[in-house]
Amino acid sequence: MRIVIFANLKTMGYLNVLILSYLFINTLNAQIYEVGVFAGGSNFIGDVGSTTYVNPNEPAFGLVFKWNRSPRHSFRFTAITSQLVGQDSKSNDPSRNIRDYSFENSIIELSAGMEFTFLEFDQHDQGLLITPYLYGGVSALRHGDYYFDPLGNFISEDTKSWSIAIPMALGIKYRVATHLILSAEIGARATFTDGIDGSVPNSEQFQRFRFGNINSTDWYVFSGVSLTYSFGRRPCYCNF
Repeated sequence: MRIVIFANLKTMGYLNVLILSYLFINTLNAQIYEVGVFAGGSNFIGDVGSTTYVNPNEPAFGLVFKWNRSPRHSFRFTAITSQLVGQDSKSNDPSRNIRDYSFENSIIELSAGMEFTFLEFDQHDQGLLITPYLYGGVSALRHGDYYFDPLGNFISEDTKSWSIAIPMALGIKYRVATHLILSAEIGARATFTDGIDGSVPNSEQFQRFRFGNINSTDWYVFSGVSLTYSFGRRPCYCNF
């Protein structure tokens, strides 16, 4: 009897796995998803270097995933890496030119948010598909901790920190083929840290070396293009 009960339970377990697998695959096919890559440039706006808003000076690369919940909005997830670089010699501020600080900090950004299109972008429609869009959300940013010594040397604290940033992007996307979407955007990130450029050290023992405007935090900008591949059946948008 125990053997029979165990066999039945085992069979039910396999059946549950099959049912869950079917539901997952069916749900996956019932939506429109996109996966792809991002390539572009980055620039930094803070207490060191140029304050030009859009001025990419280092390459940036990343991965993109989108879950299109309607023809007007999508949930979006990205992972982007780049070097943020600032040079006082490239600034229009004479006082920064005289100071002549420079820094370079490697970052990794993980971002999640929502993309809103100005026009309907139903990928199952025929004909031309193009629309401007807005993106907003929240980002987690990992960067190295640095400080400037009295001689102007950019020195690592040998630690890394996680910070929060608010991404705000404006772009335009266009269907270039049946399953390929090309997007171009400019996105600014307002961070909750002032230490990317070393103006506010992370460690208390180096706080005596802090400088710059304490009333504003660091910003950085990603400018570039993404190419994504879409897949999935025509979804029913009526439930959301």
